[in-house]
Amino acid sequence: MREKVTKGTPAYPISSVDNALRLLLMLRDQPRLRLTGIAASLGIAPSTAHRLLAMLVHHDFLRREDDLGPYVAGPALLDLGLAAVRNRDVRTLARPILADLARKTGETVHLSHLEGSKIRYLAAAESDQDLRVADRTGQLLPAHLRATGRAILASFTAHELDEVLALHRFDTGEGFSPAARERLDAELAQVRERGHATNRQVAEDIVSVAVGVRDHRGSTIAALNASAPSRRMTAGRQAVVVRELHAAAAELEEVLTTLDRT
Repeated sequence: MREKVTKGTPAYPISSVDNALRLLLMLRDQPRLRLTGIAASLGIAPSTAHRLLAMLVHHDFLRREDDLGPYVAGPALLDLGLAAVRNRDVRTLARPILADLARKTGETVHLSHLEGSKIRYLAAAESDQDLRVADRTGQLLPAHLRATGRAILASFTAHELDEVLALHRFDTGEGFSPAARERLDAELAQVRERGHATNRQVAEDIVSVAVGVRDHRGSTIAALNASAPSRRMTAGRQAVVVRELHAAAAELEEVLTTLDRT
């Protein structure tokens, strides 16, 4: 079930963030913005608008056409737009690959991506066996507790992982103890060494194996996994399934790279 999103004025608005976001939204109707117009539209002093623009330029959300020219969308903002298109299309692009993967492995397979500190199941292809793992499309679960999440987190730098775990603490009110963080770091090191993540859900007696999916820059943007009852997902069977997952991930990466080039 998706989390309910409510609109309205936040209880504790941050004016600087509000102004920055309103400024970026102005680009929908005005592809070129000037300092005086921005200050007037936002109701702020030109000096405040200048500092705001300088910060957005620094982070590549805006750029100037020349030294004295108007401000236009920068590469970071354009990358976000392209990423949104890719995320919208990736489910459609992945479905035939997922169907083929489910046929080859004989198990239920999923495509997932990271949302904050959680993993979202984007699409699935179910096994046709009588005893099988159900389609979990749409579910949102803690990333560090899932094979798909760890397959993605294993590619993160220490700083990037700190940011994800900070989001987890914000969402749940529970931080990671030093011992828990040490265990997670050790698990992610094993994922990097093996090239895949494994998770056993004892209560449901299910074993899941997962691999990352990278974009054209080499960043892990999603994960593919196969899940099955533990009596079928033996150690020997896992090795076979992991090979199929890597082949499917490579196929999806090639499709995404081709899309990026168009």
